Amino acid sequence: MKIEQQHDHDILHAGQGAPIKLWTHGVPVEDDARQQLINTAQMPFIYKHLAVMPDVHLGKGSTIGSVIPTRGAIIPAAVGVDIGCGMMAARTTLTAADLPDNLHGLRTAIEKAVPHGRNMTRGKRDQGSWGRPPELVDAYWKALLPGFNRITEKAPRLKNTNNHNHLGTLGTGNHFIEVCLDEAERVWIMLHSGSRGVGNAIGRHYIELAQADMRQHIANLPDRDLAYFEEGSQHFDDYVEAVGWAQDYARKNREVMMQHVIAATRTVIEKPFQADVEAVNCHHNYVQRETHFGHKVLVTRKGAVSAQKGQLGIIPGSMGARSYIVRGKGNPESFCSCSHGAGRTMSRNAAKKRFSIEDQIRATEGVECRKDASVIDEIPMAYKDIDAVMAAQDALVEVVHTLKQVVCVKG
Repeated sequence: MKIEQQHDHDILHAGQGAPIKLWTHGVPVEDDARQQLINTAQMPFIYKHLAVMPDVHLGKGSTIGSVIPTRGAIIPAAVGVDIGCGMMAARTTLTAADLPDNLHGLRTAIEKAVPHGRNMTRGKRDQGSWGRPPELVDAYWKALLPGFNRITEKAPRLKNTNNHNHLGTLGTGNHFIEVCLDEAERVWIMLHSGSRGVGNAIGRHYIELAQADMRQHIANLPDRDLAYFEEGSQHFDDYVEAVGWAQDYARKNREVMMQHVIAATRTVIEKPFQADVEAVNCHHNYVQRETHFGHKVLVTRKGAVSAQKGQLGIIPGSMGARSYIVRGKGNPESFCSCSHGAGRTMSRNAAKKRFSIEDQIRATEGVECRKDASVIDEIPMAYKDIDAVMAAQDALVEVVHTLKQVVCVKG
């Protein structure tokens, strides 16, 4: 293994695989994540090199914080099961002075407006889905339904998913809704979610299918989660169609939530305001066709955001740290990409064992949010330093706005 140092990134050469370019100066890269990157780089259809973002850490299927360009094949587990997961942010015409002194009422209104979390009590509705979807959800689902019908004709098992009832809902884990203030004390609404239960089912279905298709060759792969579909095969086309639909669902899911959060905010703040002053809606777990170095390729961003020249993106910190609205610099070596957040430094279980509720209270001081045992796995100390992550990708993006949350609703 050989590491070649450049002024803004390093290049890792390992065996016969493609080079791995890492924008990780000043941030830790765990050994397991590095090995996972090396495994992916061995695949014969990797185009040019892998690009690795500063929030890199071990993932399921492939490394989170990696950009995987391919020609002639696609790896379903690299995209993963939270297909289309991403961020949306909208600046409002409100300022900090327009917010109530006590923000608990605003958090409660948002929590009522958007189903979040998950409880699978037998015989009762999951709190994270709609009992009866509102009209806005029905309208958005109507637009998604023709594509869903085409997908389920080929994969009937996907009909038995929580699809319509999950549209416009938050989910669990690191998904969140926040009210933030920028550097000029202007109010932003920001949220993070993906394609929910139906996207998870699509991801799992095609990961299993890829592994089944390759069952005679899977032992020769560096990792069974690198099972792939070759372009030109039926399953390749079916997956591309399904993943594209799930990404559309995820984008619409965020749009519905944003409208409901804005409406909820208007029930608490009487002053009239607009909330589409500066809006960004971007995926960070997805695959799409793009042109790089003169060739059309499939680019899988696993925990990475598109940062084409002039393109706006969102890089959130943890629930106690700053977040950033950024503008891409269009760096070709990163396949015009940047990080999708701070990146975890420890697993959820490790965070729960290491930190206490008192630690969580101290770390989220000044933020109106839940401060109980169920959110300790999201404690800021379980994440990398967002400022170090931003410094490491100075060649990829420029900061447009710096946000600090004052309200946080966690899934």
